[in-house]
Amino acid sequence: MESSVRTLSPVDGRVVVERPFASTSEIDQALKQAQSAQQSWAATPLASRKAILTRAVDLMVSQKSEIAQEITLQMGRPISQSPGEVSGFEERARYLISIAETALADLDVGSKEGFERWIRRVPLGVVAVIAPWNYPYLTSVNAVWTALLSGNAVLLKHSPQTPLCAERYQQVLTEAGLPEGVFQHLHLSPQDTLSMLQDKRINFVAFTGSVQGGHAVTQAIAESFKGCGLELGGKDPAYVRADADLSHAVETLVDGACFNSGQSCCGIERIYVHESLFDEFVTQAKALMESYQLGDPQEAQTNLGPLVNPSAADKVRRHVQEALERGAVAHVDESRFPLAQPGSAYCAPQLLTEVNHQMAVMWEETFGPVVGVMKVSGDDEAIALMNDSPYGLTASIFSKDLENARALADRLETGTVFLNRCDYLDPALAWTGVKDSGRGCTLSQVGFEHLTRPKSYHFKLLS
Repeated sequence: MESSVRTLSPVDGRVVVERPFASTSEIDQALKQAQSAQQSWAATPLASRKAILTRAVDLMVSQKSEIAQEITLQMGRPISQSPGEVSGFEERARYLISIAETALADLDVGSKEGFERWIRRVPLGVVAVIAPWNYPYLTSVNAVWTALLSGNAVLLKHSPQTPLCAERYQQVLTEAGLPEGVFQHLHLSPQDTLSMLQDKRINFVAFTGSVQGGHAVTQAIAESFKGCGLELGGKDPAYVRADADLSHAVETLVDGACFNSGQSCCGIERIYVHESLFDEFVTQAKALMESYQLGDPQEAQTNLGPLVNPSAADKVRRHVQEALERGAVAHVDESRFPLAQPGSAYCAPQLLTEVNHQMAVMWEETFGPVVGVMKVSGDDEAIALMNDSPYGLTASIFSKDLENARALADRLETGTVFLNRCDYLDPALAWTGVKDSGRGCTLSQVGFEHLTRPKSYHFKLLS
């Protein structure tokens, strides 16, 4: 049985960092400290909580270059793109700070003679945040910042692929003046993680990861009544209507399929194109994909790095091979990407046509720089295919017809609908999914509702 986190870089297989797993006594002490610290933190004025978290954001931004290098080395994203994660973290964190006062304000239910009545948002207690590696700060800030602003204590367990991100959180929050125990990180084994979630001192679980992981979390807490938020990924579709700006659609969707090597829960994995634009879409998308530079992500010219590990890349290759064996057509010449060898973490981008929903590449989460494209006759066929999925995180429509796009958006079974864009989280909007993409919500004013509970005050006034 492993006794430590040992992170291998997908860049070249080197050991980036190794940390011992927390012991049973260390986990118990962290829970005790969190439970105690949370009570005084909840009593801290919101203005003071906002000030501390603002300083933490400032510190994180000041370390952007170092953080970008850590991200690239730990999970393989090109260094030309890694600084953007810190920028995205800043956007979300500052927005959450800016709306906290409104989001946490008492709800006035109206006057009633002889009574005072209101509803208050109060913290849940200790929130466990389980964060993934693919966007190590963007996925975690959604819950961490909202929970802390709301008066909760946080225990963060980060992916074993990105343990330095948890330590970076600890550093900036401590330096910003967050009281001891309000935020803690733990390096844990999978079994100890589930055991910790079962502890009665954990009041809520915010998990981002696989469907399998979501089931494990749900089962772990099933005997209690604590809540959980689950963000479990997707198989996100796009529809290019006959009236779309084709060049814009191609550029946006290829980026949505290939950015971060396709390792995004809301990345584009399947595209439906109106028959009148189909051939030209495929021609332009093929040319753009073949222009990517697959290579060492530490080099400035690289815009497509390795997947997180060789097994992840081999899974993507299996999806492509299975599709080809069942009649799909590959349009990207993989010989243009010599690093993409079986058994390596490097994977060539690929554009597939003649695909269908019986193929894994159009049904299961591929999580790589591969996208299947199908020809459709119109809106009804496109919407039916987009909804034909066990997932429902985001969906994208490309069209110049705003009124029709609104009507189509209402028919989509998804948490977010984009028009003429994809693969982006606006912190003012609720981030949520349906079906196997999970449950609950982060970001926006609504996100605060999931990391607090309503408490009603009903005072009868005596003369």
